Amino acid sequence: MDELVSGLYELRNEINLPNPAAIPQPSSSQELRLDVDGRYPLMRASGTFFLSIASRTHWIANLTKTGLNSWTGDIWYKDGDTTSFPYTNLSIEVERSQFPDQRGATVAFAVAGASNRTFTYKYKSPYFHEVEFEFDYEEDITPLTAIETHAHPNRPATLPNETLSIEKVYERTGFAVAKSGGDTAITGPPPGGEARWSDNEMHDAMQIHWSRFANNPQWSMWVLFASIHEEGESLGGIMFDSSETITGPNPNHRQGTAIFYNTFISQPPPGDPAPEAWVNRMRFWTAVHEMGHAFNLAHSWQKQHPPEWGRPWITMTNEPEARSFMNYPFNVSGGEREFFKDFEFRFSEQELLFMRHAPFRFVQQGNADWFDNHGFQQANLSFQPSLKLELRVNRKQALFEFLEPVVLELKLTNISSQPKLIGDKLLSELDHTIVIIKKDGQPARQFSPYAQYCWKTQLRVLMPGESTYQSLFAAVGKGGWEIAEPGYYNIQVALHLEDTEKDLISNPLRLRIAPPRGYDEEFLAQDFFSEDVGRILTFDGSQVLTKGNDTLREVSAKLSDRAVVFHAKVALASAMAKEYKLLDLGDPKQPKIQVISAQDKEARNEFAEALTARPQKAAESLGHIDYKYYVDRYSRWLQKQGDTSGAANVQNDLLQTLSNRNVTNKVLQEIEKQRDAYKQRKDSGDEKTTKKVSR
Repeated sequence: MDELVSGLYELRNEINLPNPAAIPQPSSSQELRLDVDGRYPLMRASGTFFLSIASRTHWIANLTKTGLNSWTGDIWYKDGDTTSFPYTNLSIEVERSQFPDQRGATVAFAVAGASNRTFTYKYKSPYFHEVEFEFDYEEDITPLTAIETHAHPNRPATLPNETLSIEKVYERTGFAVAKSGGDTAITGPPPGGEARWSDNEMHDAMQIHWSRFANNPQWSMWVLFASIHEEGESLGGIMFDSSETITGPNPNHRQGTAIFYNTFISQPPPGDPAPEAWVNRMRFWTAVHEMGHAFNLAHSWQKQHPPEWGRPWITMTNEPEARSFMNYPFNVSGGEREFFKDFEFRFSEQELLFMRHAPFRFVQQGNADWFDNHGFQQANLSFQPSLKLELRVNRKQALFEFLEPVVLELKLTNISSQPKLIGDKLLSELDHTIVIIKKDGQPARQFSPYAQYCWKTQLRVLMPGESTYQSLFAAVGKGGWEIAEPGYYNIQVALHLEDTEKDLISNPLRLRIAPPRGYDEEFLAQDFFSEDVGRILTFDGSQVLTKGNDTLREVSAKLSDRAVVFHAKVALASAMAKEYKLLDLGDPKQPKIQVISAQDKEARNEFAEALTARPQKAAESLGHIDYKYYVDRYSRWLQKQGDTSGAANVQNDLLQTLSNRNVTNKVLQEIEKQRDAYKQRKDSGDEKTTKKVSR
């Protein structure tokens, strides 16, 4: 059998180069990725072409076989310094050998068929990239990192019978997989402690782990197998992206995922012929799926955009029926049974194209210059839409104070005469949306959140004239603080509807950030607009990002009359109001979950100052949706502490506040019902039998 030639090549030398000094970099900086044989060949080649220290071009070409060892193709994609890389086509000839160090490839680049630059490359690896994985797990969880492909009878007839590991899946994708450590059980939390993870606890765990491996290679990922998230059984996993750790900047963007086992992925459908195999397959699928997000893969159904839009469009494959790790089994026609009947435990070709050949910078999403030219003009709009998407703020003018985090509201309304079926988390899943933020005089930016959530969604009925709402905290994300500097901003949202393959476009919202009022605001802004503060506000608190917490305390003390205080105190209170799980890596051989005691008195003071001291201002700045969410959380906390009358009073204040702000009757009725429920518990004597506030 002929030796495989696909893989990674490094530059050996250049032939007929008029000016050899034009490429001063070491040979390892010149790379070729040949993808013509082996597992899932794509008939593509790609590479990085350096012209000078500051000039680099990444290219991708389609290939056609012209002989046993030769291919030709057109270069269809370029990224970087494209003006210095005029080549439009190429030819490749390989030198085969049973000895890897004797293999090579010669590439002739040409413009319109006229060859004028030829390079020879030496073979380096059968893999396109390297990656490190580490799998850790709660001690009561048995992590599933390999699966028997024939364990469940519902499978493709041609599927090979094998033991398939997560590492093998990614090796077949094109990665040389290494383990950065042995799979380790994490002890805790102590008996009787809270088993459910919150966003801020999970985010802190990821931050601690990333900091521990601050010097590892760029492609490094941590997977934590946990029990359950506080959102409950509908959340199967989260992918976090990190551009900074608690020890400082992290340019390598290490990433991590959490897989929650005691959720919908462990609930086989009634009557399934092999329920245990079904659970194992779903757990395996969820792990690979969430890890795929950490490679910046989108979901298979997400809409593909034209290449001229200038964003990592090849991550968005528009394959709603794809039998890929990146598709939801429940989303395809016929549901999960039809999905797994044809599922071959692989990624789609478009996803493989991205993972093998996309430029490194696409690991991060960012610039959206296309919006400057034509906005959402190429969106696939319905001629007679039945739904209307609105983007708005809960204030008379879209004017925000300097340092005040911007909270927006999405409103989706059924404007037809017929009931509509929609996903219950349609507005919550940013996978379905594109959020564009453009400050006057600057390029447009696409908002990219810090985390991806793997939900099990359900359909709900939206009646004619009925609306559903969701808050949008788009001030800060992976791209940094998107809405911070004083000035005017235009914001617009596109929402993709899977059932119709159509897009909804919101109204363009224009808002203004006011200039700072004085020296204190300007001085504090240097620390406030940081990665730490952005993450604390996004995930409602942290116990490890101490510098960010100190900044929020200083802001609260020096700017006590400003709107930013509501956001700062809610985040500080949320982290103090409970026994907080923290990953302890003091003993690398035996990591454990440390529990930090709640600070009840401090949390109560912070919650009260954030939510009830100036309720009208708090509701305006936090937004109606988030204000109600935080007040509900505060009420439940008070009731748990034994202050049922306090919980009822807080709900009554919430009712009055939102009544004055013209919130819909349906929401007001829900608040009134909750308030009365707390009153009934108090009247029945429940308050006497519950633990009192200890300090």
